[in-house]
Amino acid sequence: MRMYDVIEKKRDGGELTDAEIDYFVSGYVAGDIPDYQASALAMAIFYKGMTAHETAHLTMAMAESGDMMDLSAIPGIKVDKHSTGGVGDKTTLVVAPLVASLGVKVAKMSGRGLGHTGGTLDKLEAIPGLSIEISEPDFFKQVSEIGVAVAGQTGNLVPADKKLYALRDVTATVDSVPLIASSIMSKKIASGSDCILLDVKCGSGAFMKDVDSAIELADAMVSIGEHVNRTTAALITGMDRPLGKNVGNSLEVIEAVATLKGEGPKDLTDVCIELAANMLNLAGKGSVDDCRKLARQQIANGEGLAKLAQMVKAQGGTDEVIFDTTKFEAAPFRRDIVSETSGYITSMNAELVGISSVALGAGREKKGDPIDPSAGIILERKTGDYVEKGDVIATLLTGDESRLDEGERIFREALAFGESAPELEPLFFARVSKDGVERFA
Repeated sequence: MRMYDVIEKKRDGGELTDAEIDYFVSGYVAGDIPDYQASALAMAIFYKGMTAHETAHLTMAMAESGDMMDLSAIPGIKVDKHSTGGVGDKTTLVVAPLVASLGVKVAKMSGRGLGHTGGTLDKLEAIPGLSIEISEPDFFKQVSEIGVAVAGQTGNLVPADKKLYALRDVTATVDSVPLIASSIMSKKIASGSDCILLDVKCGSGAFMKDVDSAIELADAMVSIGEHVNRTTAALITGMDRPLGKNVGNSLEVIEAVATLKGEGPKDLTDVCIELAANMLNLAGKGSVDDCRKLARQQIANGEGLAKLAQMVKAQGGTDEVIFDTTKFEAAPFRRDIVSETSGYITSMNAELVGISSVALGAGREKKGDPIDPSAGIILERKTGDYVEKGDVIATLLTGDESRLDEGERIFREALAFGESAPELEPLFFARVSKDGVERFA
């Protein structure tokens, strides 16, 4: 078998056999198949797609490319959550401790930033001292004792995805349903949790730009999860505008803390409550309505925040910054973006806001780029707000003053103004489970 023939077959729209998929995954992990051929196959899949069977087999081949975690030694039901990525999406930092504070174990493997979207690991590493590299024994111990751990993939967990994930980021092959579904679900399956909640974003700041595409992806992932006996559901949530006010790593940790204190932006709070409620529901804690009340209770009584601080300390981080976020190192350079006109902000393209934050140093433009944890954007106004000429719409922050001009140029491209208030897209579109699709909007 030759990789050339596998690429050619998929390029021409053929269906790959199980053996061809296994050959690619094992060969790429072993280093026998170079990046340039893997890139060519990823691009062919991007254009030609994969059948449900191909996607399912690719997922399992990737999951089985390394160790498969067995969490049965950890008492209780283990639940995991994954977001397909968005701009300002810091929900894991809120949801994981909320759920864990109610006695449901959260054993989570997270990823780094991909394209214009921020990664949970990058945000966690903005916390001084915190390590996302946790050995398997320590990971088990932490989840057993405090109920939550958020770590990076180990060297032996889904090595195929670890290589492909970084490759897709820099080859414009991120937003492909088979590649996203297999990437996400291979990690979730190999991570060993009993229940999986998927947060599938749609809108200008997501990889899925419309609701139908998001439902297609959600349905593919739910089907894979249920096929391997994981209780799986997905929420389709809006990402037509950034979530919350803060975009950037330490900025998003600060906003997550505010949300756990009951002081966060309404949109971020509402999404976090809904995600937590659905995770608790999958774990058998009651109806979604009852679980919403439980989640709000854990914000009001401070137990969610205390659990985040406990997790940070367990992973070597300085929990002082959780209780006093002014202790985060501030970016030395900042620039206010003032409105050049009066009127309503009729749209704020979330993808361009994300790209602007990358230009400021908050994300990666190419594989291996360092990240400036203090860089990012604070949004003072968002879609639907009325502004007068001269009002501050946002503040850009960076550790490299030379990045400000490009950051501003891209951010201004994200904005559109009009005389009438726009109709805002909803935050929640649908829920997908083994029972089908329930549309909310």
